Amino acid sequence: MALQGRIPVTHDMVFPHGAMVRGEVTQVDDFDQSTKDNRVQEIDKVTKLRVWQVRVDDLDGEARKGQETITVKILADVCPSLPDPISDKIPYRPVEFTGMTVTPYVDDSRGRPRIAYSFRATGVQAPGSSQSGRREKSSDQQAA
Repeated sequence: MALQGRIPVTHDMVFPHGAMVRGEVTQVDDFDQSTKDNRVQEIDKVTKLRVWQVRVDDLDGEARKGQETITVKILADVCPSLPDPISDKIPYRPVEFTGMTVTPYVDDSRGRPRIAYSFRATGVQAPGSSQSGRREKSSDQQAA
């Protein structure tokens, strides 16, 4: 099968109505190597980059229950910087992810198996900071 592992996607494919980050970027701990006294950050097996994560609200008003907020893992040597929040009183930050991939998997942790998705990105920026998602779309359209 041609589609195995991480599948490249654009930000606009995953978040066509936009996305907002809640909170801050946090490191992902490697639970196999971490101890109670010594937290070890996870290193991505494919890219060998450090793994960070953010909670993201999908701005699609019709997102299914339980899928309004997801975690996106960001692969980077240093902690990624987030765009500025909307205001001092509203801590949400509009974002656009670059270098996104999605990995489908079977989640059977809730008793009934279901297909779930793991999202990764290599960068995060303010919406409209680059035309990468639009370029990827236009090159896909030309190939079709």
